[in-house]
Amino acid sequence: MRIPQFLIQQHPFQPHSLRRRRLVTAVLAGAVALAAAGCGSDTTGAESKIQVKPTFAAGTTMARLAEAGKVTVGTKFDQPLFGLKGLNGEIAGFDAEIAKIISAGLGINPGDITFVETPSAQREGAIQQGKVDFVVATYTINDKRKQLVSFAGPYYQAGQDIMVKKDNTTITGPESLRAANAKVCSVSGSTPAEKIKEYVDTSNIVLFDVYSKCADALRTGQVDAVTTDNVVLLGLVDSSGSAFKLVGKPFTTEPYGVGIKKGDTAFCHFIDEQLTAASADGRYAKAWESTAGKVAKTTPTLPTLASCS
Repeated sequence: MRIPQFLIQQHPFQPHSLRRRRLVTAVLAGAVALAAAGCGSDTTGAESKIQVKPTFAAGTTMARLAEAGKVTVGTKFDQPLFGLKGLNGEIAGFDAEIAKIISAGLGINPGDITFVETPSAQREGAIQQGKVDFVVATYTINDKRKQLVSFAGPYYQAGQDIMVKKDNTTITGPESLRAANAKVCSVSGSTPAEKIKEYVDTSNIVLFDVYSKCADALRTGQVDAVTTDNVVLLGLVDSSGSAFKLVGKPFTTEPYGVGIKKGDTAFCHFIDEQLTAASADGRYAKAWESTAGKVAKTTPTLPTLASCS
């Protein structure tokens, strides 16, 4: 089904016009859905071949990316369920699916997305230096980071938790760590690495650049526990062959956002609209259920979006 040209050409994306943004978003979402239906696809709209190219106001990030027809996205490569690089080189996980949803709104097909490994400590630098166009990498929104970059979203809300070996009965939650004189592993530059200092002496905190190294250290007995967001740990537990378990309950709130260049309000609004549309038409739920939802059975709803500034 062909979308009438007047709907596309007479209503370019204007950062200052919410009504026009919504019209273009609705047209594009409908076009993608029709394309998916027409080819009998059972994938998300983000996976369908883009049939209609959107137009945007000149000078915006959206216009630049749409014109290029490709996008570079920073994400994690070592986090099962959210961002994991497979043997085939493909990146699989909920973060990767969110990136595809955003890119689809730009008229960019999944095959034209370049994923760049972006560990926690490198996320702000990658955005500031223009190495990536945006970051979707279990990236908690907080005030310290907002001094350096801007965020769209949040698209998911996690909580910090603790992972130990399956036979560990001493560690039952964060309050038990100091009494157990436990060595705890996390990742440099992460929110969990800072938060855990409330419960563990600094000398007992072991930091690596990626969480897979923490999992290896736990397996070999170099550390007693690993801490990060519950959904990240859930993926590590699932891939451990029943060697690990989670203990206690989440003890923080971690809203995951899409990192973009500081002050790019128009791009923030655009991303928020793609998330809202995906939530409304079922692509958000399908993205979860095809990735993290294979282990975390409860499908989340899109959190309340923060203001763009």
